[in-house]
Amino acid sequence: MRKVRWLILSAVSIAAGAVQAQGSQGAAASAPSAIPTPELRTSPGLRIHRLPDDSIPAYMEADSIEGDPTSELTLTGSAQVRRIDSVIKGDLINYRKDTGEVDVQGNARMMRDGTLVAGPNAKFNVDKYSGEIEKPNFWMGATGGFAVADHADIFSKSQMRLHTVTYSGCSCETPSWYIKAKTVDIDFDENEGVARNGVLYFKDVPILASPYMTFPVKRERKSGFLIPTYGTTSQGGFDVSIPYYLNLAPNYDMTVQPRYFSKRGTQLGGEFRYLGSTYGGTLNGTYLPDDDVTGEDRWMYWWRHQQILGHGFYTDWDIAKVSDDNYFRDITQLGLNQASTTYLPQRGRVGWASRYWSAYAQVYKYQTLQDPDAPLVPPYNKVPELYLRGARYDWGGFDVDWTSTAVRFKRPDFGSSVQYPDGDRLQSYPTVSYPIVRPGWFIIPKAGVNYTQYQTKWYGVDTLGLNGGSADGLPRTQSRTVPIMSLDSGLIFERDTTLFGKSSLQTLEPRLYYLNVPYRDQSTLPVFDTSLADFSFSQAFEENIYTGGWDRIANANQLTAALTTRWLDANTGFERLSLGVAQRFYFEDQKVTLPNETPRDNVRSDFLVGASAALTDSLSTDIAAQYNPYDNNWARGLVSARWSPQRLTTIAVAYRYQRDPQPGVSYQPQGQNQVSLAVQWPFTERWYGVGRVDYSLRSGPSSTVANTTDSPRVTQAIAGLEYKGDCCWVGRVVYQRYAVSAADTNSALFFQLELTGLGSLGTDPMSLLNRSIPGYTSITPPVPAGTTFERYE
Repeated sequence: MRKVRWLILSAVSIAAGAVQAQGSQGAAASAPSAIPTPELRTSPGLRIHRLPDDSIPAYMEADSIEGDPTSELTLTGSAQVRRIDSVIKGDLINYRKDTGEVDVQGNARMMRDGTLVAGPNAKFNVDKYSGEIEKPNFWMGATGGFAVADHADIFSKSQMRLHTVTYSGCSCETPSWYIKAKTVDIDFDENEGVARNGVLYFKDVPILASPYMTFPVKRERKSGFLIPTYGTTSQGGFDVSIPYYLNLAPNYDMTVQPRYFSKRGTQLGGEFRYLGSTYGGTLNGTYLPDDDVTGEDRWMYWWRHQQILGHGFYTDWDIAKVSDDNYFRDITQLGLNQASTTYLPQRGRVGWASRYWSAYAQVYKYQTLQDPDAPLVPPYNKVPELYLRGARYDWGGFDVDWTSTAVRFKRPDFGSSVQYPDGDRLQSYPTVSYPIVRPGWFIIPKAGVNYTQYQTKWYGVDTLGLNGGSADGLPRTQSRTVPIMSLDSGLIFERDTTLFGKSSLQTLEPRLYYLNVPYRDQSTLPVFDTSLADFSFSQAFEENIYTGGWDRIANANQLTAALTTRWLDANTGFERLSLGVAQRFYFEDQKVTLPNETPRDNVRSDFLVGASAALTDSLSTDIAAQYNPYDNNWARGLVSARWSPQRLTTIAVAYRYQRDPQPGVSYQPQGQNQVSLAVQWPFTERWYGVGRVDYSLRSGPSSTVANTTDSPRVTQAIAGLEYKGDCCWVGRVVYQRYAVSAADTNSALFFQLELTGLGSLGTDPMSLLNRSIPGYTSITPPVPAGTTFERYE
């Protein structure tokens, strides 16, 4: 039988289509004498076309069409009514134009915005967008979810009510999880589904019941309770929280999180996020009244904010504070090792920037969280710090830079019997360089003058150890002017070769860096924020062996020589192998030192060696070491390897060594001697193991903390199992043990049931696994985002 097709257009839509067709063809401004039928044109891609509700043409198709288009039509046999915003199909469709009523008999199907509704019969009013469907099946294009109900009442374009419903966000034929409820109200505009007297089933077993449950019906944010998280730690006991999310506006939201610790009590926490065209930030806070263990109130807040003020001005701040030193050791997020947090920032800044100039004024303070077994000297507060920089590059071939700072340093009171000086430091450093860069070589001469002035308020004991431990006689006002000159040069050679039988491009890159800084006596200058830098490939080409500030500028008459060679894949440019070596040659002894630092008297520095190799597509290694040729000892070393033979499979092993600083030197980090092993490995197609172990090999007395002893121990251990379900679910159990202080540890055990399309029950360990296991990949494949064109018919 030949199908009958009708195109019903309103006069308004015809006129609008004619005008649109004229505009697209560049027609004359005068109106035509006759209105032509609009022409079909190719759309550049799938997109939503918006038309007024009273101007939407309808396309009808069926085996037979009877009736009057102005009053009533009956479509029989494979009937369908199409509009730009929806499609209705059925065995028989009766349409009354005067009332807008559509009666669909047999195999009713309605599609709108990617959501498909199917049932035996349906009644619908196309003018009011209301109706009812018997025994409908719903497929929601935006989320991939589906629902089965006994009856559905449609109230408007976006609102409907389902009776005796089974809903699941799992797209499998036999879903692993579903929600049963007496009624479900769906509001697409509000992105909310409300299930009353709902029960969550997993593998046909009820696991969660609630008289009121909400869930999103689109991939957008919505207010409501999030899935509870739970776990257990040795410091807090059983830990459960029930977060509530508030979608306050498109550009800001809030999460309120009540949390219960079986050992400590009930805590209330929250996070507020906001974002505007010129500003953005987050505000976090928690409060635990009357801790059951300590008997004290425990709290924390952290506020980060950035804002553009206009005309080049901006402001930002980063302010954090906790109630006591042990807050992060006792109350930490499950799976997040925050116990190592030592300094909390309290910084506020106002700045300005233009094409060549930038400046800011800031106050920078810290809260130092002390470990009684490893006490720390807190850093100086900067109250305030003023910064000004002007820079212009390729200015007639020259690069010009001028940086100036003015800082008032104040050491916070931390109950020590040792007193430290406070003071002001003004520093200005103009430089000029003339880079000459050509294919295959470069040479960069540079010169500058560093001027620094101090106004120091000396207290009781002189930390420099002068004058018998007294600050008497030390000048309050001092200045220092040091010229700094350098010459950086290098060559780059290339040749075609092979590596492991593959065509490669090998480079040979020698580099020489000469530095000359005359000696200036700085023994009476205070030390506010300066420490000895680690010797490395990047630091070998720096102007100063000290970092942080300019309280010490080392005298230098030295040459750094380095040689690097690389093997690059000839087809892709991928670096397969890299080798490098560097060493400094000193032409004069070191005369400038920090307090308690032993000056260097060798004419050569340690050797720096490094290598990285992608031996195969699945195996890579890295080696870096610092070797002292005078005493045949290694100062630092890193050896690591990672093997990833296939997806979801990786083994990473690393050894790190760093020599202890000189005795009495507290401004350098403590040495380490540690082995790490991290693994993600599939046992079967469904079972996966994850783990990491960090083992410290240190033994003997600590060099930085008096009356303490280091001993070999596990500083962190992670062990877990992941199970990939047959459809739409993943289960995880993870154990973590980590050091929270020099003498104490914390253990945590948490579980997670991840239900695709709904969320996760338990505590999410993904951030822990991503951070701790190099190359970790989630066993849950990403779910593609749905669109309004899903299930288009």
